[in-house]
Amino acid sequence: MDMKAKFDLLDRKTAEALQGGGPARLEAQHRKGKLTARERIGLLLDEGSFQEIGQLVTHRSVHFGLDKQHFLGDGVVTGYGTINGRTVYVFSQDFTVLGGSLAEAHAEKICKVMDLAMRTGAPLIGLNDSGGARIQEGVVSLGGYADIFHRNVLASGVVPQISAILGPCAGGAVYSPALTDFVLMVEGTSYMFVTGPNVVKTVTHEEVTSEELGGASAHASKSGVAHFTAPDEMDAIDQLRRLVGFLPANCEERPPALPYEPTDESRPALDGILPENPNQPYDIREVLNAVIDPDSSMEVHADYARNMVIGFARVAGEVVGCVANQPAVLAGVLDIDASIKAARFVRFCDAFNIPLLVFVDVPGFLPGTEQEWRGIINHGAKLLYAFSEATVPRITVITRKAYGGAYDVMNSKHIGCDINFAWPAAEIAVMGAKGAAEIIFRNEINSSADPEATLAAKEAEYKDRFANPYEAAARGFIDEVIRPRDTRRKVIEALRMLRNKALSMPRKKHGNLPL
Repeated sequence: MDMKAKFDLLDRKTAEALQGGGPARLEAQHRKGKLTARERIGLLLDEGSFQEIGQLVTHRSVHFGLDKQHFLGDGVVTGYGTINGRTVYVFSQDFTVLGGSLAEAHAEKICKVMDLAMRTGAPLIGLNDSGGARIQEGVVSLGGYADIFHRNVLASGVVPQISAILGPCAGGAVYSPALTDFVLMVEGTSYMFVTGPNVVKTVTHEEVTSEELGGASAHASKSGVAHFTAPDEMDAIDQLRRLVGFLPANCEERPPALPYEPTDESRPALDGILPENPNQPYDIREVLNAVIDPDSSMEVHADYARNMVIGFARVAGEVVGCVANQPAVLAGVLDIDASIKAARFVRFCDAFNIPLLVFVDVPGFLPGTEQEWRGIINHGAKLLYAFSEATVPRITVITRKAYGGAYDVMNSKHIGCDINFAWPAAEIAVMGAKGAAEIIFRNEINSSADPEATLAAKEAEYKDRFANPYEAAARGFIDEVIRPRDTRRKVIEALRMLRNKALSMPRKKHGNLPL
């Protein structure tokens, strides 16, 4: 074979690989409102930057007719490229090839880019669109899943891992996304579940659709499995690119900063943001948006545990992770879901050198048998644990209420916060003034000729004594009581001061997080 013939053979094989499962299956993918595996990569990465690895890989199975079905690439496109000039690794499952099913060669390709991501210290993005394990290959396909899971765990906290669910993801396939840092789902065309509707009906006699059981909405609002949702794949890819822009390449680097020109950092509107009635709600996002750089935020888990707000933002061009109680939902109370939501986010930020900016307005933990029996003690302790072990710069601003154990848990000075601010209206106490007065002065109130008047007087007495930030400030638990308008300026100065913070935890193999 002369050299021209060899070049022609290469060209034919390359063209064959680019065809995936063939024109008919590619068209069927489009009819479902879905992009193809290669189209997704083309939109995700900077134009012309994708370098493919393993394009000519094929499976080695001969059972159940697979010897007659060979597709170059074996149902997954893998390689590396750049997003805004920064290297990332990517795999994109091709549903047009054997339903995107995972088997030995398919898994080996994914493992190869995972290994490269670890060796070179760059993020890994998985675009999942698969019918599950390739049952014709039997246990080999299950072994392939486990090989991926193991690498997910080894990579955790070393490089950012992001999963986009762009089609079906069921059975064992769901555990790789669950082990990654962030999961994004597309409304209407993606779903995730361990067991599908048919099995659910057989075992529990429940009638449920795939969308109801494991669609984007269900996982974004009920289970918390999905951190982000998108109305279509184009929007999903835009979100992936934006998310990567907040993240460092690996655990040894700082997150990417943007140029920033200092200006007037005062925010006078914050002086009037708190309602006169301390029990009246307000939207903590208005506070956050005034403190961070304009239009710089990306909320995480927006539809899950809405009494807690978390997300990425920039302050003076530097990336921060924001954690805030939301008084507009359940008065900002801490419950199981809010604790889990915030704890995982705090641990991610700590793993990847992202400073934590915390806003506190919390009346306590949610009471009730449902919370207690579901384990609010352990789940609340997760947030306490996450803040306590975090070594990144940590700043807290108490805007209004900080009651009871929730005060301790929400990044207090006592668990290692670096700089703690409070607004003048902050109420830092064991509990609300009325409840405290009823306990402390119970005998006096009960023996009074006018119990209601006595209670009101004692409530006012307790409020004057404790429902303010000055008792905590006197003991150094609050570093400074500040005017709300000065919050952004104070946060910028604190972040600048903490930039070179260095803190080591006690030597250990690892702690025992209260799971």
